[in-house]
Amino acid sequence: MKELKEEFTGRGQVKGFAFTQIKKSASSYIYEVNSGDAKFYEVFKRIENTRFGCVSYPTNNAFGVWAWTYGDLDKAEDKFDELELSFESKIGL
Repeated sequence: MKELKEEFTGRGQVKGFAFTQIKKSASSYIYEVNSGDAKFYEVFKRIENTRFGCVSYPTNNAFGVWAWTYGDLDKAEDKFDELELSFESKIGL
């Protein structure tokens, strides 16, 4: 399974934005996104795309469903921890 890159530059609606992986676990990610004017944080569940053999970065439609955006790293980390607890309870840890 091909993992997400630790750093990349956005395309399409986020063309030119710098994405940097801040935190990663078996169930979720936090990326810092720098638009050049502002920094924010995207938190999302780890979704495997079996058709292409890779982990998927969320598209715009995923936000509010399995991905969230925060202006504050502490709030992003709170959501990351929430996703971790949910994942652990599902697998019985």
